Amino acid sequence: MTDTIAPLLADTAAVPASHRPPSTRLLPAAGAVAGPLFLGTGLVQGLTRHGFDFSRNAISRLSLGDLGWIQVTAFLLTGALLIAGAVGLHRVLRGGYGGTWVPRLVGVFGASFLFCAFFTADPGGGFPVGDPAAGSGALSPHGTLHMLGGMVGYLALCAAFLLLGRRFAAERRRGWAVGSRLAPAGVLAGFAGSSATVLAFTLGAGLGLLWLTAATARLGASASDS
Repeated sequence: MTDTIAPLLADTAAVPASHRPPSTRLLPAAGAVAGPLFLGTGLVQGLTRHGFDFSRNAISRLSLGDLGWIQVTAFLLTGALLIAGAVGLHRVLRGGYGGTWVPRLVGVFGASFLFCAFFTADPGGGFPVGDPAAGSGALSPHGTLHMLGGMVGYLALCAAFLLLGRRFAAERRRGWAVGSRLAPAGVLAGFAGSSATVLAFTLGAGLGLLWLTAATARLGASASDS
């Protein structure tokens, strides 16, 4: 069994790009698509669903109401794509700094989206319209789990960015190294600012997704070219 599995775990860096399996290129691309998919779906719904206001509601609340299934589906698809991307990052980064923990941490981030699809956010901020709990602001057990799942996921993402910062620095990609080190600060600043406005939280979460998209796409392209 070991002799059968070992070749599959070989360092892809030693294999010419033209001879690598398509999944080595496609899996990072799946991870890169996840962020724009989630944010795009949330933006369109946020602008069209009655009573939703980005200054009072996080994207997670779009999982509520009659059309909530759309955002729940977005959570599930995003989580699946991020996990696929984590597998791709394992193949791309294998053998170098962060090759073990970056994919694992991104996988945790992806799993948090699956978790949050099943444990939805609580009503609040006047949304969904007509829901008696929309103005209460009280936390239910599933709402608490939703928040904890998101928190764990984004902390894992921030840790992955810091590791990527060291990886990029070792490869002398200074701009990518600086960006990967600053991204966690932007994410955490947005989360800290959520006490003042929900929009700050949304911007921080969006920054994390978009930087992951950029970094994953860059790493995938480098693997294809090498």
